[in-house]
Formats: sequence, structure tokens, C-alpha cells
Amino acid sequence: MKITFLHPDLGIGGAERLIVDAALALKSKGHDICMYTNHHDFNHCFSETKDGSLETLVIGDWLPRKILGRFIALCAYIRMIYAAVYLVFFNKCQPDLYIVDQVSVCIPFLKCKRAKVIFYCHFPDQLLTERKHWLKRIYRLPLDWLEEKTTGLADVILVNSNFT
Repeated sequence: MKITFLHPDLGIGGAERLIVDAALALKSKGHDICMYTNHHDFNHCFSETKDGSLETLVIGDWLPRKILGRFIALCAYIRMIYAAVYLVFFNKCQPDLYIVDQVSVCIPFLKCKRAKVIFYCHFPDQLLTERKHWLKRIYRLPLDWLEEKTTGLADVILVNSNFT
């Protein structure tokens, strides 16, 4: 089976370790694995993503991660949508399954390929962020709505706790 992983930033955090380990486990079972990410710093990543153990390709690193120190979630959404559009319309790889981590807004685009999509939700972003200021509440409204609607489009949703 051809499996494509899509993760926003392959650094050295717990979410990244989980995704790398999942990819390695599936690869050891004979699956064809490819990792795609918006950002991959060779000085700040797990060795498997740079030593050839896992084919890791970067899409959209030129897009901003934030604007004026703000709008981090919006930029993450744009970067993941960009990656999904690239994968669907410009990439030769035809995966049987996409495994998406953290940012669900790309799922509708990936579904255009008729491949199955698994979404791994660590913790919904709409529950993480504070909304003390009215501008932040307005900013978050469309992002929270998109997160809610697009998460439900996955064929399978995986979570790491009963709380999530």
C-alpha cells in the first residue's frame, strides 16, 4: 500500500516522534511510505527523516509561518492547504492512504484523489487558544469552524486520549 504522511513541521517534538515511528512501523510491514511536510530543519529533526530511512519532502516552506508575529494558525492552514493542493494536482504519487497530523483543513483537498484519509488529532486547536480579546475571538471564528468541519471529513480519526 502507498501511504503518504502529511505533517506541518517535522521537528523533534512528541507529535513528530509519533508520526516518524508510525511511518517506520508501516514501512517495516512492507508499505511504501513518503513523508511530506511544510518545514524540515535538518539541524532540528529526527535522524530517520534525514538519513534516508524515510523519504521526506518539503512543500511550501517559502510560505510564512506567521505574519508580524501573529496569525500562526492561519499561516499553518494556508501552508497545509498548499501542500495538499500540490499533492493532489502536481505530485505523481498516487497514495492509497493519507495520514494527516494536526491540521485537518487539508483533508477536503486530499479527498479529491479518492484515497482514504486518517486524521490524527492530538488536541483540537480550538480548545488550545485563548480568546480574551474580541479581535482574537473574531480571528478564531472561521478557523475553528474550518477545523470542526474538516476534521469530520476524515475516513478515520485517531486521538491520543479519551479527553480528545
